[in-house]
Amino acid sequence: MGWLDNSVALITGGGSGLGRALVERFIKEGANVGVLESNAQRAEELAAAFGKRVTVTVGDVTRYADNVGAVEQTIAKFGRLDTFVANAGIFDFFQALAQYEGDALAAAFDELMAVNVKGGLLGARAALPELVKTGGNIIFTISNAGFYPGGGGPVYTASKHAMVGLVRQLAHELAPKVRVNGVAPGGMKTGLSGLNATGTAGQNLSQIETLDDMLIGITPLRMSPKPEQYCAPYVLLASKENSAPTTGTIINTDGGLGARGIVNVCGGESL
Repeated sequence: MGWLDNSVALITGGGSGLGRALVERFIKEGANVGVLESNAQRAEELAAAFGKRVTVTVGDVTRYADNVGAVEQTIAKFGRLDTFVANAGIFDFFQALAQYEGDALAAAFDELMAVNVKGGLLGARAALPELVKTGGNIIFTISNAGFYPGGGGPVYTASKHAMVGLVRQLAHELAPKVRVNGVAPGGMKTGLSGLNATGTAGQNLSQIETLDDMLIGITPLRMSPKPEQYCAPYVLLASKENSAPTTGTIINTDGGLGARGIVNVCGGESL
């Protein structure tokens, strides 16, 4: 018996990194899972790995029609929707304000906010009618950057602070019918990619060779967690039996950064 037996979740960005780990953990806990994934190859890999327990829609989280399509495909396959996980995201690779030239800052802001914030909001709106039917829930993937400086550059940090606000606002708006919560992981080596606007779209966090050492150095727990180690709080929040009174809450799973804050080891150009 799992904590999510007979439930259905829809996870954005479920083809790699934390999203892929969430798909696997939710299935292990008894759920069937719909995925909205932008990469067709990763979508095929998900279907091959999880078979009838998953249905994958290839699309763009910044397009409302694609979010609606993912909801409709999930309902068509599994008949209901209990949890929507807004997980898809991109990263600014710690680029500091002074490093942006000309219109690059505006372009980077628009590109990153469209995925990290607008994508989650559009997905929540698309999923809402089905979640109302089941008394379901929404979970946003935040970040330590939603609470402390140094977890990204100003654009990424702004996006994650905005998502903290979304959790609180939507928890207020959607109660008592739909619970809304978040999980704020610390860093991890994943395929989280950068921005076209800054020429980093082809880069990802797993390529930073010093990332593990950096994370061990800044976290009180002295660890560099793997994506699967961040999944349990999502399961808890998705479980109606175990989280019925919980809404407007963000679980910080950042290795204890809240006890100390982030030491600025990532740098960024100083003035």
